[in-house]
Formats: sequence, C-alpha cells, structure tokens
Amino acid sequence: MNRILLASALLFAALSAALADEMPPAPPATIAPTLKTPAVKLVEPHLHIARSNLAGHARIALTFDACMGQADERILSTLVRERIPATIFVTARWLKRNPAALAVFLQNPDLFELENHGENHIPAVDTPTLIYGIASAGSPQAVKQEVEGGAAAMTAAGIPAPHWFRGSTAKYDLSAIGEIRAMGYRIAGYSVNGDGGSLLGAVITEKRIAAAKDGDVVISHINQPTHAAGEGVAKALVDLKAKGTEFVRLEDVEDMGDDKTTE
Repeated sequence: MNRILLASALLFAALSAALADEMPPAPPATIAPTLKTPAVKLVEPHLHIARSNLAGHARIALTFDACMGQADERILSTLVRERIPATIFVTARWLKRNPAALAVFLQNPDLFELENHGENHIPAVDTPTLIYGIASAGSPQAVKQEVEGGAAAMTAAGIPAPHWFRGSTAKYDLSAIGEIRAMGYRIAGYSVNGDGGSLLGAVITEKRIAAAKDGDVVISHINQPTHAAGEGVAKALVDLKAKGTEFVRLEDVEDMGDDKTTE
C-alpha cells in the first residue's frame, strides 16, 4: 500500500511539473504595466470665411477630403453638373488611384481648388500618439515629410503648388501648427462637420450640410463611394443652391482661423 501511495504521489508531482512548463510564467510584481499612449494636447482648429451679410444669400466654402479609396461620383458629378465650386484636399495616395477624377478636377479650374492633404494620410502631430487609432507622424521631421510629400505628388500630377494644408483627422499639436505655418502653408480647419468622417447616414448628413450658415466652412469626404453619407452630401448641395447660397473656394475669399492656423 505504501508503494502504491508513493507511486501516485510521484505521478501527481510529474504531471504538475509538466503543466507548469506549458503555462506562461506569471509576471513579477515589479514589472511595470503596459505603457500608455502619451498624453498630447491636440487642437481641432476652426475656420470661417468672410460673410456676405446679405439676407437670403449665405456664403459658404465647401471643402472635401480625398484621403484614400476611390472618388465618390455622386458628389463629383453633382458639383460639376450644378457648377458648384469647392476646395478639394488630396493625398498622394488618392491621386495615384484616381487619375480619372483628377482629370475632371483639372478640366474645371473655375470650380475646383486642389490643396494638400498629405502624402500618406498621417496625422500632423510631432509627438508619438494615436488619434482615432491612427499613429501620428511623431516627429517634426515626419510632419515635414507628410506635408512636403503631399505637395510633391500634387505638382508631379500637374496640379499648381498648394497653399493650404489639412492633415489627417484635422487634429494637430500646437508645435506642429507652427512648423507647418513656417513651411508657408495656411492650415484649413472648418466650422461644420458635414458627414462625420463619412460615417454618418444620408439623412443626418444632408441636414447638417444644408443647415450651414453665412461664413461657414464645411468639411466632408469625396473618397467613400460606398458610404451612405455621400448621398446626403449630394442632396445637401442641391438644397443649398436652391436657397440661393453663394459657394466659394478658400482661395476666393478672406478667412479667419483659430490656433494661429491662418495668421
């Protein structure tokens, strides 16, 4: 009996040791917790244009981001058909994938002002952080590359040299704003978020944009043809035109941006 008990004890000890070898070791109590994303003070600048100050004749600036993906023909065709001017912020990545849409832009210089949205759609923040899950540029050198790379792609595509810049996510830290301004760019904020990053539904998008007031700068997206928001954008453009709205590009009118983005 003693031999049986001894053998059972030895078998249990062996099994316990084998299971222990397969399990990951518990972290020592002295190991620091996972590092968190550093806290960075970010701003999302506003931008307004000079008002018309005429009753029933609001003046607004439509701005569209072309980040990645394909051109939204629902919006583009409406702009061309209705002869509505707009400022389009393009990335180098979008330009490579959309030569046909670029040709439409270049064929209608009276409608479209093309400006810089960066090279790779990286947030123009010079400290490492995450914004909506997107890693920021992380250094002044990387911010400069994002801006200059976008501009280089534009001029290589036959677009006039840009004067405005809008970074991915439209968020910046104050030091990056100073760096971009020192490169000669004005930074394009906005006052009306039309489509919530193209993630809103068609109805709410239409209501948001159609409610734009005298002096507003509207931001929406022209690179998500499968999203419902694009339908709402197109309808809102027709709504605004029917109300007698004056549409202008950023280059056509005086503007006022906060956070030293246009001074």
